[in-house]
Order: sequence, then C-alpha cells, then structure tokens
Amino acid sequence: MKTVLLLGATSDIGQALADKYAKEGYTVWLAGRNTNHMQDIAADLKIRHEVAVEYYKFEALDYVSHQKFYTDLPGIPDITVCIFGYLGDQEKAESAWDECQNILDTNYKAAVSILNIVASSYEERSVGTIVGISSVAGDRGRQSNYFYGSAKAGFTAYLAGLRNRLFKHNVHVLTVKPGFVDTKMTEHLELPAPLTAQPSKVAGAIFKAVKKRKNTIYVLGIWWLIMTIIKSIPEPIFKRLKL
Repeated sequence: MKTVLLLGATSDIGQALADKYAKEGYTVWLAGRNTNHMQDIAADLKIRHEVAVEYYKFEALDYVSHQKFYTDLPGIPDITVCIFGYLGDQEKAESAWDECQNILDTNYKAAVSILNIVASSYEERSVGTIVGISSVAGDRGRQSNYFYGSAKAGFTAYLAGLRNRLFKHNVHVLTVKPGFVDTKMTEHLELPAPLTAQPSKVAGAIFKAVKKRKNTIYVLGIWWLIMTIIKSIPEPIFKRLKL
C-alpha cells in the first residue's frame, strides 16, 4: 500500500488531497499543528474510505524539529506534498517586519527546511515524489502581493533546482500553481469565479500530474495564458500598471 504525507493537512487543499488519496486506496499521513482537527479528519476518512490514516504534529516554523519529525515517522512516504502557506497582509507587511518575516519564512524557509530532509531520503533510496504548492504570484512581482509572490518565486526556483538535482535519482518533483482557490485563506477576497478553483479540483489535478510525472502544472489552464501575458509586458509599461 502506497503512502502519502501531507504537510499542512488541515488546510482546505490538504483536506481535499487527503480525501482524494484515501479514496484511491493510499495510506494517508496527515501532518499539521492542529491535532484535534487532524483526529477528526482521520476518523472521517477511515469510515468513508476504509484506509489507514494517521496524523502527526508538525510545526512548519520550528525548523530544528523537522529532522526529528521526519525520522519519527513509521516509514518513508512514497509521496510528500508540501501544502502549508501563509498569504499574509501585504499592506501591513510593508511597515511591520514581523508580518513580512512570517510571510517569507512560512512560504519559503519552512518549506525548504522540511523538503531538504525529504529530498535526501528519496535521493538515497532512488525513489519518491515531492509535490510543492507554489503560486502564480511567483511568476512576476506585483504591488498587491509582492512579499507572498517573492517567497513563492523562490519556492518555485527551489523546486526547479531540486527537480534538476533528483531527476537522475528517479525522484519526481512536481510544482503546482493553483491560481485562485476558494479556501479559508482567500475567503476575505472577491475572487472571479471563472479563475477560481475548488480545493477538490486542485487535489484531482495534483493526483493526475503525479501519475503522469509532470514537472509543473497550472490547475486552471487559463492561468498559464494570463501569466504568459503578464510576464511578456515590458517593464517600462508594467511598472505603471496597478496590479
């Protein structure tokens, strides 16, 4: 029975992924801060899908604990999905370093810290799949969210380098750019429906992309076109736009 480890399992995308992989017969390992919530998720999945589901306490920003967290797992997961993130408050972060640091640390440093450990174990075994949830916000910096976007840009570059390093070791690395997703993290935003995916859509796209060993996916294809256009705008024009 194959095993998937979900880092950030209580997020909406994390729960959708847990449901998808449990439905497909995988053993699911949930990892996150809220153990009570994970206990409820695990109980529900066991009843509905009759699969093994375990949950483990994981603190993304406690880098020192990452090695012990991974070593204490009952085995090496076949697939590891890094889901956790923090959108943050762009305006607040422009003047409050704590908010800015939290955005940068959660979306980049914490992800790199735990995935470095996972990558080394997969490289040693010459097998495994790493999935990183990045963002279209990382494709080009914009005034509306450039702290979050710059952290995700770094994470996208990290995943690309990891893919380049691990390809020869038969380890698959997938970068996911969901675009807008209807989740608790974005519930305060007015998102255009045609450009917004449900978490179940994201989970389904990830499951298929892992099976096909794809490198990078935009969950909604329209986002590839949008970001291609945005990236092609010359900087002298781009800097005058309100984006």
